Amino acid sequence: MFVAESFGGEIVNYDSMQVYRWMDIGTAKPSVEERQRVPHHMIDIREPGELFTAGDYQREARAVLERIRSHGRIPVLVGGTGLYLRALVEGLFDGPARSLYWRSRLEILAVRKGREHLHRLLTRLDPVAAARIAPRDKPKIIRALEVRLETGKPLSEHLEIEPRQPLEGFTVHTIGLSPDRRESRERIDARVHAMFQAGLVEEVRKIVAMGIPRTVKPLGAIGYRHILANLDMCNEWDDTIRTIQRDTWHYAKRQTTWFRRLPNVTWFDGTGDNEQIKKQVHRWFQLLLPR
Repeated sequence: MFVAESFGGEIVNYDSMQVYRWMDIGTAKPSVEERQRVPHHMIDIREPGELFTAGDYQREARAVLERIRSHGRIPVLVGGTGLYLRALVEGLFDGPARSLYWRSRLEILAVRKGREHLHRLLTRLDPVAAARIAPRDKPKIIRALEVRLETGKPLSEHLEIEPRQPLEGFTVHTIGLSPDRRESRERIDARVHAMFQAGLVEEVRKIVAMGIPRTVKPLGAIGYRHILANLDMCNEWDDTIRTIQRDTWHYAKRQTTWFRRLPNVTWFDGTGDNEQIKKQVHRWFQLLLPR
């Protein structure tokens, strides 16, 4: 918000859950007042039951970037879903269609023998892909195995034939915020309490009452799946809150690890609402603007 208001920007969301309507509190969407102050894009664009892929995000978000530029404004990308950011900036591998046959068999194998077993299998069949994919990253492992088993060619060969199409016409500058770990943990704990006080349980009940199946992917997100489970089992809400806090913290650590691997990130050791950090970011951004 500070950067967008200071430099004539419009915010483009790349959080994979904020694209869905009705899921407001649990995804920490910007408020109505904030959206009135600064235009926001890629928020509330799908129903929770609709399929929305990283490829869909790439296509629609790139069109948004072009519209923002045509108005003489600056796109400010904000979010935490690394796959969506990578899809937007680097492009996606547009490879063979998904194989339900192999996918279902591999999912069953993952349940029976674990995702590490799948990774060992991938190491034998496609060592190049296995070296690039973490042993517990089940979706990517299954996709690489699926391509290898369906086509007879390793994923790396397909990538050479059909390379990703990176974003063109824009220069991307990346800011990372790296607050103290203890402060991050305290903020996560406080945010989960605030979400419950704001009506997160009622939000989940409303979504279910609308007839949206509990099995849709967005309702498997942190917070939503925990509340659905508690509505069924009637556990103590304090236990559910602690579990959501723990799982959010674990997710935040994985996000930090992912973004730390990105090249050319300018890191600031603090939070976005810290006035000193704001001043530093303002000076950094001014140096990027054409004179």
